[in-house]
Amino acid sequence: MPASGYSLRATVVESLTKIKRPDVPLRVVLRNTAAVVLPLGIGLASGHTEIGLGVAAGALDTMFSDQPGPYRQRMWQLILASLAAGLASLCGFLIGDQLLPMLIATAAFGFFGGLLVVFGVDIARVGMTSMILLVVTAASPTSLLGAISGALLIFSGGLLLTLFSVAAWPLQRYRPERHALAGVYRGLSSLARQQAHDDADIPALTDAMTGLQHTLLGRHHARGRAMEAFGVLLELAERIRLELTAMAELRANPTIHTMFRNDAARVLAAIADALELGDSPLQAERALQTLQASENALLGDGGGADGLATHIHALSGQLAAAVRNANWAGSRGELRADAAETPLPAALRSNSALATLRANLTPQSVAFRHAVRSAVCLSAALLAAHQLKLEHGYWIPMTAAIVLRPDFAATFNFGLLRVVGTVLGLILTTALLHFMPHEPYGQLALMGVLCMAFRYLATAHYGIAVAALTGTVVIFLSFVGVNSSDAVLDRVINTALGSGMALLAYVLWPTWERGRARAALANMLAAYANYLRALSRPDQADAHREARTAARTARTNAQASLDRMRAEPATPTELMDLANALFTNGNRLARTAMTLEALVGDHDTVPEQAEINSFVEHVAAALHATADALREHRTTQALPDLRALQRSLSTLLSMAENKQTADLLGRISDRLVDNVNTLAHIVDRAQQKTLTAA
Repeated sequence: MPASGYSLRATVVESLTKIKRPDVPLRVVLRNTAAVVLPLGIGLASGHTEIGLGVAAGALDTMFSDQPGPYRQRMWQLILASLAAGLASLCGFLIGDQLLPMLIATAAFGFFGGLLVVFGVDIARVGMTSMILLVVTAASPTSLLGAISGALLIFSGGLLLTLFSVAAWPLQRYRPERHALAGVYRGLSSLARQQAHDDADIPALTDAMTGLQHTLLGRHHARGRAMEAFGVLLELAERIRLELTAMAELRANPTIHTMFRNDAARVLAAIADALELGDSPLQAERALQTLQASENALLGDGGGADGLATHIHALSGQLAAAVRNANWAGSRGELRADAAETPLPAALRSNSALATLRANLTPQSVAFRHAVRSAVCLSAALLAAHQLKLEHGYWIPMTAAIVLRPDFAATFNFGLLRVVGTVLGLILTTALLHFMPHEPYGQLALMGVLCMAFRYLATAHYGIAVAALTGTVVIFLSFVGVNSSDAVLDRVINTALGSGMALLAYVLWPTWERGRARAALANMLAAYANYLRALSRPDQADAHREARTAARTARTNAQASLDRMRAEPATPTELMDLANALFTNGNRLARTAMTLEALVGDHDTVPEQAEINSFVEHVAAALHATADALREHRTTQALPDLRALQRSLSTLLSMAENKQTADLLGRISDRLVDNVNTLAHIVDRAQQKTLTAA
């Protein structure tokens, strides 16, 4: 898709043809499918098919809450999803035949389910699950006893899936943490192989490190001596990334630079392998010995590698510490570490759930607008199905609940792929059932295959996954007595109507990303300014880490905002150009700041420390002012003369005894001024264009 324009045809083609690499492990696919198929199989064999169907339905509906992460976090999410599924089912069974109570219930579940997006994708799935089960179970109203029994069966299905998901906890207690760390160290290995960083950085590594913070230090993380080792590895990963960034920015002595980065890449890859397998890092130790031999041979005399030697020595020490801690993290005995567990940075700590919800109860909140859209759309879809007296009409509100998302691009893509996938799934399943024997266990086996395909492909291509899911549901309903071929056209029509209503709801009351992109970019620049301000206080290492992590998170949020805005129709070209320019130059600033942190961290003292601190503080203030101007749609005003300050600092540095370090600081300060002045120029230029056009 063009960077600065929107094409409906290109969007449709990309949605239909873009296939990502599946990222669901086979063990997850198998355990999720087993939680669905086994209860139904046991029910068929024992003559209690309805019980098996209820448990299988609960497992199928909570399947997507089985996401990667620490066992505690995974269990908490699955139990929450099971409770929501049980409560929604109870309401649906009880009041499904009463229109007014059902409209009130759909509005309530739609609103609060939609509001859960403030807690992230995983918790938002819980809200979607509850909305789906409410409208599906409403199609089969029953007595109080029947409603309680049905809800308990669905809740039990969620608990069964939870049991399967955390069954390996006693045997592989720290596997999720090890795998998260392995992913980061593998990303660092790829970074080390790069001789220079491009403007796009490595988004996958950035996202992995942000996710690792929550995995190791989030609300539901494990505790104990093992976690101390993991905390050390996390901090070492941050330091290693700083050193690799600083080395690339220096552009010094390419022969030594290339040789050492390649050696470091091998060490990092071997650490990742050891963490992933839970083994002792013997291969990493051998690679480290090779690196240290090269270090001694090339730099043993402390000779000048154009400022590179300091970073090489620092990186060598950090790699040695990482290998040592990887050995502790992979052992099966008690794991020990040199440092205490690091707390989650303040910028990433979540407040109470109620406080978060209260803060979003405003029309200016994206989550609030999505919640209102969900409530109105779900109720309208239910009312339309009831008034039109459509067969299998519950597919309309069910589809609307699945398709409607907080942003336009996701709503459009999910709606399109939902319709296409449903049609393909119905045709495929009808054909398969027509040619295979009408034997329950054969159909159950086919349902298991389709369920596995759905779980495996859901993140790769939603349309193909929906085709498999549609087949799963068709076979599932056949056990209830619904003929698979009777309702094909009904389901296609109802799915198309539900998708259309979801898209219409978004268009009628949109939250276009173009209205929020400036704020996301301003937050990114402000986070970079806070990072620089923290670096102006070199004695506060914890503040450096917190500010760096917060800056990385703000960058990720800005990237997501740009991606959403690029996928929206009618985004002004000028705004897209502004966003791209700010993001690209913001990346350059971030790398310069990381180079400064690495240099300061590798020296006990640096020349003219007080003057450098003052200079960085002025740079941070100028960047804050630029962020404010961007947020307030105005030009920057009365910024400090950074270039004059940099020239004065360079004069002082030229008289320092440590010429090598002083020269590095001079170059870094020059790049900082250029970075911030460029950002201010971009903001001013965009504002002047806006005023001229007006």
